[in-house]
Amino acid sequence: MTAIPIAQARSLPLGTVVTVEGTVSTPSGAFASSFGDKGFALQDRTAGIYVSLQTDVHASPCRHARVTGTLRDSSGLLTLAPADPSGVELGARGRPVKPKRVSTAGIGEATEGRIVKVVGRIIQAPASDLPYGYKFFVDDGSGAVQIYVNLQTGIGVAGLQQGETVRVTGFSSQFGSHYEIDPRSPRDVEAVRA
Repeated sequence: MTAIPIAQARSLPLGTVVTVEGTVSTPSGAFASSFGDKGFALQDRTAGIYVSLQTDVHASPCRHARVTGTLRDSSGLLTLAPADPSGVELGARGRPVKPKRVSTAGIGEATEGRIVKVVGRIIQAPASDLPYGYKFFVDDGSGAVQIYVNLQTGIGVAGLQQGETVRVTGFSSQFGSHYEIDPRSPRDVEAVRA
């Protein structure tokens, strides 16, 4: 199949089989505790999407990937589900995906699937959502956004305090009716010193 831009794929009906190409933006299995799979995210110049797989294909950030799969809905998040691991072709390493700077209230359908970055104050300290992970809320004055920390990322939340200003980079995701940011590794959550 001929690859199409990810933004075009995102506009097609659920159940459509598509091929997209892009750069891996989240490592395989980083969100396994809450997503229940070993998938990864992919982004091109137009948009991003989550590739849902039960098998770890060891996709690492910066790798080029070509994926053929079926568009599916996973609790509100649009995903691309290959029939099996052979639907994923990993290529050479390239440049990392640059995060898009957005306001905390700007996280929504327009950013879903992309790597984003926000800077704001923690307005609700991390709370346990085990066995899936931890969640806390950040607001830059435009409106709060949930930050969801999956267990596989190795991100420590114990030191994060309400009122602290943080820079959070991660995958713009959706669960049910709310949008969130899913950081990928410890360096995706940084304290910002005044």
